[in-house]
Amino acid sequence: MQIESVEEPIIAIRVSQYPIDNKCEFLLLGRSNVGKSSFINTLIERKNFARTSSKPGKTQTLNFYLVNKNFYLVDVPGYGYASVSKDKQKKFGIMIENYLQTRENLKHIFLLIDYRHKPTEDDILMYNFLKYYNLDVSIVATKYDKVSKNGRIKQDKLIKDTLKLGENENFLPFSTITKKGRNEVLEIIERFVK
Repeated sequence: MQIESVEEPIIAIRVSQYPIDNKCEFLLLGRSNVGKSSFINTLIERKNFARTSSKPGKTQTLNFYLVNKNFYLVDVPGYGYASVSKDKQKKFGIMIENYLQTRENLKHIFLLIDYRHKPTEDDILMYNFLKYYNLDVSIVATKYDKVSKNGRIKQDKLIKDTLKLGENENFLPFSTITKKGRNEVLEIIERFVK
């Protein structure tokens, strides 16, 4: 898939602000600082289109990026950030849950986890929540290049065991540096977007 165009995101905090053009949507979930903005920039081959931040909790809205005038990448607030108040975290949770439970255009979810670490309690809860609702999900293991070749077999096993991933579940190592995993993610998107 060639990325020909990306538009500035449509910003939404409630259902009435979502796009109404009925295009396929692909949701990006992950804890704060897992690299969602870098993931988007790598997919669309733009350097700083999605703003990256060293400060967790920067995304506080649903951001709908229209790609190729054909589908949306939907970026939502990261979970598990300590710097955001409990009240705000709760609002983010409700906003994301509303989207997940009401959006018929949602075709697939990419759950981003940090390959360098064991999945957090929040990662496990989110994955189980998605599976409970029978949502179509792929695990994207970001920062893959930061683990030595020797450590990868151990790390793969740790992540798969912690999340209790089955044989048929999508596990995609991803690197913004080497672009590993980019084609696999675009192939998944292409299955839904014709």
